[in-house]
Amino acid sequence: MRQIFLDTETTGLYPAQGHRIIEIAAIEMINRRPTNNHFHVYLNPAREIDLGAQEVHGITNEFLQDKPLFEAVATQFIAFIDDAELIIHNAPFDVGFLNAELGRIGLQPIETMCGKITDTLKMAKDSRPGQRNNLNALCSHFGIDNSKRTLHGALLDAELLAEVYMAMTRGQDSLLMDLGQTQQAEVQQMVTLGERKLKVLKATEAELATHEGYISSLAKAGAKSW
Repeated sequence: MRQIFLDTETTGLYPAQGHRIIEIAAIEMINRRPTNNHFHVYLNPAREIDLGAQEVHGITNEFLQDKPLFEAVATQFIAFIDDAELIIHNAPFDVGFLNAELGRIGLQPIETMCGKITDTLKMAKDSRPGQRNNLNALCSHFGIDNSKRTLHGALLDAELLAEVYMAMTRGQDSLLMDLGQTQQAEVQQMVTLGERKLKVLKATEAELATHEGYISSLAKAGAKSW
């Protein structure tokens, strides 16, 4: 099972208003184990960053001037996420921006390129209704160190998201582990019983005489003894 934990940073809140992606980070995990394989890039949005957005992530227009356009990295990005499960916190936000970028260069929506998309914000709301479920709140809830997260950054946020997701779904691993251990114990018990030599106890003379008397009484009553 190949999973990609993904996060983006943007120039603003709404792709329909022309806002663009300025950072993409994606971290790979296979069978719930990190592979140390990741995709990370800063992008030139060819527009100004809103002041409010800049205050969130700290990325400046000057920093992005020499960075590539999305179309220059699109093929590499698509190859990285190909057929994987994308795990995103507040997925509609990132998916909306990614689809806007893909659409600008004539490509299909991201849903057609990956296996499935899982929204961890929805998962958190379902399991913790009425509580704060942003990334910081979930890190605090699960005891995950997010002290380095002074500003939003796609790579760090993707790493934290992977830890949060593992904590949120840890019960699934425990259940599978318990089932496996139970089955192993049952097999071991069957093997032990199969290897055990059973002791045969012979009837005493008195027990044999009592049995013969019981058979005779059945015969007199007309019952079959077999």
